[in-house]
Amino acid sequence: MNAFTIHTGKVAGLDRANVDTDQIIPKQFLKRIERTGFGQFLFFDWRYNEDEKLNETFELNQPQNQGATILVADENFGCGSSREHAPWALLDYGFRAIIAPSFADIFKQNCLKNGILPIVLPKEDVSYLMKESQSASYACTIDLHQQKITDEAGFERTFDINGHWKYMLVNGYDEIGYTLSFEDDISAYEAKTVRY
Repeated sequence: MNAFTIHTGKVAGLDRANVDTDQIIPKQFLKRIERTGFGQFLFFDWRYNEDEKLNETFELNQPQNQGATILVADENFGCGSSREHAPWALLDYGFRAIIAPSFADIFKQNCLKNGILPIVLPKEDVSYLMKESQSASYACTIDLHQQKITDEAGFERTFDINGHWKYMLVNGYDEIGYTLSFEDDISAYEAKTVRY
């Protein structure tokens, strides 16, 4: 995975609560076996009309949200089924962080395992970010080392993250990569204990 240390990016607002994983990536697109290529189907039923032309009223289709890498959403984001394809689609679309008042637990874990930083902030802070995201030039900086979000207007908030997942993200490790970081120790142990 790509390491997450300090990220500055445009913010897009999705002012909806209880966004479930079937809306994030609908079930008909779960046939692929690789992790890439799902971004084109992100929020498919909202992004496109029945004729598969862009729905110009959908938030992510608005001009100010093009190229956004930080998503701000309402409470209980990622509820529903546990499909790991949801963070795959968000990441493939370009999002590196999601900020919301709360997340569904399994979705939050799937984000962390796939290199997306889910940040929980109080509802009033999320409302501020949602409002500011209406500006085409609005961006935030997320410093994972300091666990801090800032903007150029003076907004500054800290956030909590489990120490293990912070270590994984800062170093760009998924679970396999983390295991492989102990390859020398594993080989040394095997050399001492394995008998042929």
